[in-house]
Amino acid sequence: MPTLLILFGLRFYFYTRDHEPIHVHVESSDGEAKFEIENEVILVSNKGLKRKDLKLAESILEENKENFINEWKKVFGE
Repeated sequence: MPTLLILFGLRFYFYTRDHEPIHVHVESSDGEAKFEIENEVILVSNKGLKRKDLKLAESILEENKENFINEWKKVFGE
């Protein structure tokens, strides 16, 4: 489970045996969410993250999208 970033209590990661489309999991002490990031940042699922943390995570994903996609491609060889 490569951790991509930890910021403001949010951990951004993906699983090494993950699947397409390109997405990132976000975890906090309250729960976790999953966002697709391939074309645009889209919330796919949420299990407990507060609305303010979802907005913060979305903003961080937008800002770091290119880096996260590059890391995905390094791990999965695309």
